[in-house]
Amino acid sequence: MTSKTDMDNHKGSSEKLVLDFKEDTALTEMMRLRVSSLQKTGQKRQDGERLLLPYEAVYRLDFSVQELNFSRWYFSLSGHGRVTITGISQHWTPDLTNLMTRQLLEPIGTFWRNAEDPEESPLKCLEADMQEFGERIAELAKVRKVMYFLFAFKDGSTAANLSCTIEFIPEK
Repeated sequence: MTSKTDMDNHKGSSEKLVLDFKEDTALTEMMRLRVSSLQKTGQKRQDGERLLLPYEAVYRLDFSVQELNFSRWYFSLSGHGRVTITGISQHWTPDLTNLMTRQLLEPIGTFWRNAEDPEESPLKCLEADMQEFGERIAELAKVRKVMYFLFAFKDGSTAANLSCTIEFIPEK
């Protein structure tokens, strides 16, 4: 895990590929409409279906290169809060299928800064899980050009206060 300043220093290297997680607002809205529709009609979710929670949004990574090795994460979170990133394993087609819990990857990525921590203090994370999660993303990039993620913003964190990128080293 590295700070935003460190990331700016590394972006110029041609041996590395740094990808930004981008919010997919259309897909997030589609999933919110699914929740709203179920609530209005009084229907229940499909068995095993994973509905979007109010504090979650769908993000994506687009892979221009697919033969990658995970290198590192870059996080920046102003203020305090907790952000959880859950990968979606299959090439999910939300216009055709609902998101199912069996499609969610483990481990999840979590990083945070507690309310009592100074804002300039480094973010905390479960480093072994973040390493394994990054390696899983690199592995899945070999078979897809786009990968989706659920970002959960808790304890005061917001999308506006977050910058999250991931660095890979392309295989030779």
